[in-house]
Amino acid sequence: MKTTRVLTGITTSGTPHLGNYVGAIRPAIAACRAAGVESFYFLADYHALIKVDDPARIQRSTLEIAATWIACGLDPERVTFYRQSDIPEIPELTWFLTCVCGKGLLNRAHAYKAAVDKNTEAQQDPDTDVTAGLFMYPVLMAADILMFNAHQVPVGRDQIQHIEMARDLAAGFNHRYGDHFVLPEAQIEDHVATLPGLDGRKMSKSYDNTIPLFAPPEQLQKIIAGIKTDSRAPGELKDTEGSALFQIYQAFASPAECDAMRQAFAQGISWADAKHRLFELINQEISPLRASYQELMAHPEQLEALLQAGAAKARAIATPAMSRLRHAVGLRDLRTQAYRSPTKTTKAALPSFKQYREADGKFYFKLVDAAGKLLLQSPGYVSPQEAGKVVKKLQQQPQAFTGLELPAALGASLDEVRQVLQQLHDAADQ
Repeated sequence: MKTTRVLTGITTSGTPHLGNYVGAIRPAIAACRAAGVESFYFLADYHALIKVDDPARIQRSTLEIAATWIACGLDPERVTFYRQSDIPEIPELTWFLTCVCGKGLLNRAHAYKAAVDKNTEAQQDPDTDVTAGLFMYPVLMAADILMFNAHQVPVGRDQIQHIEMARDLAAGFNHRYGDHFVLPEAQIEDHVATLPGLDGRKMSKSYDNTIPLFAPPEQLQKIIAGIKTDSRAPGELKDTEGSALFQIYQAFASPAECDAMRQAFAQGISWADAKHRLFELINQEISPLRASYQELMAHPEQLEALLQAGAAKARAIATPAMSRLRHAVGLRDLRTQAYRSPTKTTKAALPSFKQYREADGKFYFKLVDAAGKLLLQSPGYVSPQEAGKVVKKLQQQPQAFTGLELPAALGASLDEVRQVLQQLHDAADQ
């Protein structure tokens, strides 16, 4: 059976919320239990440095997210679970990919464009407060993925562009240095890949609209009561379309439960009752996970040991892979035999036309073989365009050349010149 590698991670910049759970953690853990799947899950602490400059927050977030993965059912014995910063090959690969990445590709990245647009609207310099880290984010993400040649990456729809960029970088590297990377694909769970927050926008720490994943029941109920709804009173028909409350409900409910809630909306359920149903549904799924999470948070030494073991598993793959990549790009032991790139071949030297201008002001051309021997010398022409037209005709119609239409000096026999012209014509067609 063919093995499929699946990789995902969460940036260690805050407390895990329901959006992380629905959009990444839950589908990724479900995928790792399928037959023929080799899974890689990591804590993206390098990415956290792009937007967080509080060391204590990054450390705390790393602990919380590690505990979350394990509490939600991740089995470290079955998968490769590691901290991004424990794999030194990742930043090295980031540099390799940087060297094949066009700046224009990064200019089109959503996060960078959003920052530039915000500054432009505020009539500031477009790059105000834009760090190179933010600009290079897609390259680091590509290195995360390509380091382990992941086939699929579970992401929200807003991250699809980054997977496409990773594919572009993989293809560019392969074109230059041979086939080293597979082209990854985004894995999206329809309808719930991007969960709305309390205000209806995407659930994000940046918007301060999240629902903490392991909030105590009383706090969870209070937060859900604050989900933004319209002013329709009990008894009035309510739309599921565009309803943040219904979208969150849909992410946890079975098809039958979703149908029942749609019917309740149509019958005018009160927002208070709808929110209570949502709380009961979420708490039912999260409650047993919450107990495990709290136990892990009380024993950080257990999580550190798991991460160190995971790093060893990850580096067992990354270290030899990076050795091959270093060799591919030319970072090699000088005692080894020179290696020629598999994507480039040395072409045999060909005869060539040389165009030039003499002291008389006229333009000439000559045909020489690979060793520089003169085969054909033209007369002078008034302009370089005239000389170029004759050269083009010789290249396009080598066998039509008789020597009579071109009062030129032949440095070789007419047949030899024709053969050389035909050789150039054939080479141009290949």
